[in-house]
Amino acid sequence: MTMPRDPLHLEGQVVAEKYRIEQAVGEGGFAIVYRAIHTIWNKPVAIKFFHGLAASRLDQRELFMQAFVQEGALLTELSSQTASIVQARDIGTYISPQGHWVPFMVLEWLDGLSLDDVLLREREAGAPPWTVAEMMGVLTPVANALEIAHMRGIAHRDIKPANLFVVGAEPRSGRATIKVLDFGVAKMMADNTQLQAALAKTGASVKSFSPAYGAPEQFSRTYGATGPWTDVFALALVALEMLRGAPILEGDDLVQLAMASSDVKRRPTPRTLGIPVSDAIDQVFAKALAVQPTERYARAGEFLDALVAVTRGPSAYASPDDLSLRATVASVPTPVPIAPPPHVSTGSGAVLVSQTPGPVAASAPAAKSRLGLVLGAGAVIVGAGALAAFFTFGQKSARSAPSAASSQASAPVVPAPPPEPVCPPNTAKIPAGQFFMGSDRKDAQANEKPSHNVKLGAFCMDLYEVTAKDYKACSDVGKCRRASAEVDWPDITRADKKLYASLCTIADPAKGDHPINCIGWEMAATYCKAQDKRLPTEAEWEYMARGPDGRMYPWGDEEPTAGHLNACGAECVAWGKSHGVTLDPLYRADDGYATTAPVGKFPAGNSRFGPFDVVGNVWEWTADWYGEYKPDDADNPTGPTSGEKKVIRGGAFNGSFASWLIPSFRYAQDPKAQSYGIGFRCAKAL
Repeated sequence: MTMPRDPLHLEGQVVAEKYRIEQAVGEGGFAIVYRAIHTIWNKPVAIKFFHGLAASRLDQRELFMQAFVQEGALLTELSSQTASIVQARDIGTYISPQGHWVPFMVLEWLDGLSLDDVLLREREAGAPPWTVAEMMGVLTPVANALEIAHMRGIAHRDIKPANLFVVGAEPRSGRATIKVLDFGVAKMMADNTQLQAALAKTGASVKSFSPAYGAPEQFSRTYGATGPWTDVFALALVALEMLRGAPILEGDDLVQLAMASSDVKRRPTPRTLGIPVSDAIDQVFAKALAVQPTERYARAGEFLDALVAVTRGPSAYASPDDLSLRATVASVPTPVPIAPPPHVSTGSGAVLVSQTPGPVAASAPAAKSRLGLVLGAGAVIVGAGALAAFFTFGQKSARSAPSAASSQASAPVVPAPPPEPVCPPNTAKIPAGQFFMGSDRKDAQANEKPSHNVKLGAFCMDLYEVTAKDYKACSDVGKCRRASAEVDWPDITRADKKLYASLCTIADPAKGDHPINCIGWEMAATYCKAQDKRLPTEAEWEYMARGPDGRMYPWGDEEPTAGHLNACGAECVAWGKSHGVTLDPLYRADDGYATTAPVGKFPAGNSRFGPFDVVGNVWEWTADWYGEYKPDDADNPTGPTSGEKKVIRGGAFNGSFASWLIPSFRYAQDPKAQSYGIGFRCAKAL
C-alpha cells in the first residue's frame, strides 16, 4: 500500500515536545493526518495538521486560532457531559522550517473499518442487504450520538457511511462500537463566513457536504437553512442504503444528485426502492426524507423514536410472507469476517485508513495491527451491543430450511410473545427498581426523613420539561387552558406581580423552547392527560433523578457548577441587582441564563436515566399531595389521598442553595400558585 506523501516532512520528528510523528496516514485537500505516539503515555494518537492554512497572513492567524480554541472547548464540554463523545486531545500550532504556520488538532486513534468500506466489500462479495434489525443495531447508536449534538443546536451536515466507523466486532452482530466521525473544525470553518473569507485568501476551501447524501437545503438555500434536520435526511439515506444494498441518490454530477434529492414526485422510501416494509415504517422514512426541512423530524432523536416505535417486531415488514422471505434471504451465509481493504478513503475533513488484512471481529491483540483513526474534531462513541437483543427478529437458516412437503407436516409455529411496551417519543424508560427514598443526612430537612425503601414499576419520564411552545400547541386546540402571562401566589405583593410577570415564558415568543411556567398544578395535570400521560409521583420523580445508588445529585456526588444546571450564578445576581432584588449566588460563574433557559442546555446535569434539567431551570410539579412519609408504603407510593398543598421538586434558575438540588429535597406549594419558577414534566406508566 502506498502511504500518503509527507509534505510537512514531519515523520520522525517530535511535535509540541511530546508527539513523535510515525507516518502520514491520510491526506485531503485541506489537511493531512499523521499517526503519532504520545511519548509520555506511549499511546498512539492521530494528529490532523491543517496545512491548507499554511499560507494565511499574520492578521488572519488569530482568527483561525480563536476558531480552533472554540471548537476544542466545545468538544471538551460535550465529552465531559457524556462518555459517548471523544474529547479532542490537544490543539497547537507548528512552524515548519520554511516558516509555514500550521495549526493542528490531536485526536483519538481508532482501530476499525468505516461503514463505507464494510458496505463496499459486502456488495463486492454478493452479501444480502441488511435486515431492519441489523440496520437498527448500527444506526441506533449513531442517532443517539447525533441527538447529543442536536440538542445543542449543532448539526454534523456530512453524515454518510464514510463518516461512520465500526470498531470491535463484526458490523452485523449488534456488538460493534459505532463512532461518528468529523464533527470537526473543517465543518465549523465552513459555516463561518468570516473564516471562509479568510480561507479564500489562502487559496484553501472546505467541502461542507457529500452530494450523494445531501439534503435539498444543502444544494439550494431556497429550501431553507441547514440544521439537525439535515442530518436526519442523510441518516435516512444511509439506513436505506443498508436495507437496499446500494446507494440511494443516483446521479453522475452535482446537478443530477440535487434533482434526485429534491424530486417531490419520487421520494426514496423503502417501498419505492422495492424493500417490503409496513405502511408505518415507510411513512417514517417518508417524513425523514421530506423535501421541505420543516416537514421532517427536527432531530435524530425524533427520527430514532419513530423508527423504534415501528420496528419492534415482525410488523416492520409488509406481511408474514415478506418476513419469511426476508429472513431466508438474510440468513444466506455472508462472507464474513471481512478483511479491511488496502486503500485510503478520504471524506470531508475525515480520512479513514485500513491497512493490514484481518477480520472486523478480530480479537483485541489482532485488531491493534490495523490502522484507523478519527479525523474529525469529535468522534462520538456509543456501544451497540446492548441493542442487539432489543431489535433482533427471529430468522431461519437457509441451509436448514425444510422442503415444502416437510413444512406442511411440521408442527404449528408458536406465536412470538407480544413486544415489550414502548415509551413515547422524547421520553426515557425508567426501569423497574427500588431505592431508598428520602434522606437521613444530618443536614436534611425534617420532611425528607426517614429514608425508606421503595419499589417502583417501570415507567416513562419526559426527557425535557414541557416547553412554552408545546403547552401553547395544547391550548391552541382547546385541550389545555390558556397559560397566563401573570404570576400569582398567596400573599403576593403588587410590586412582585409587576416585576415577575415579565418572566412568564408564554408571553415571550422568543422563549418557545424554554419551560412553560406561571401555571398551576391543575393546568399541568390537564396538559399531561391530554398527552395520554400524567404528572409523576414524588417517588417516581426522585428515583428518576437519583437512581438506586443514593447519589447526592442527579449527576453524581460532584458539587454543582455552572456547567451542571441553570441556577443562580453571576448572571442571576446581576439580574437581581438591576431589578432591585438581592440574590445570593449558588456559584460564582455565569451559566449563561439570568432567568429560564431553553430545555436541554445542560447535559452535564442529566440524571443517570437521561432526562435533562432535572434540577435547576424551574421547579417541577409532582402528582402527590404534601404529607409526611409513611415508610410502610413501599410499593409504588402515591402520597396522601388529599391535602392542601402539592409537592414540587428540583429547584429553579434563581436557586441559591445546593440543598434544593438534592433529589430528596421536597417543597410544599399551593396548587393554585402561578410562579415564574415552577414548571413540570410528564410521566407514563408501562
